Amino acid sequence: MAVAKADQLPPGRMMLVELGRFERILLVNVNGTYHAVDELCPHSGAALSEGDLYGEVVECPLHSSLFRVRTGECLTPPAYEDLTVYQVRVEGDDVLVGPPLS
Repeated sequence: MAVAKADQLPPGRMMLVELGRFERILLVNVNGTYHAVDELCPHSGAALSEGDLYGEVVECPLHSSLFRVRTGECLTPPAYEDLTVYQVRVEGDDVLVGPPLS
């Protein structure tokens, strides 16, 4: 599903996108490569799109848990669950997000 135009998300930025009516995804551009993960922190339900991005690591704005957007790996507590990672590809100017990788 096309969720954004490539020029909407420059490198080093992230944005909230919606898949369907209820699924919220965090779309991230890391040095020209797009990644998509769960938008909500598994620990607190905080919106990761409101956190900070450090390279390929996003920080939860509520309790500062860190997640690697390439793999979904949780790097620091208090969260301990990894994020779901979604398939991403670019076709022309469109960024498309597909089903989860795992």
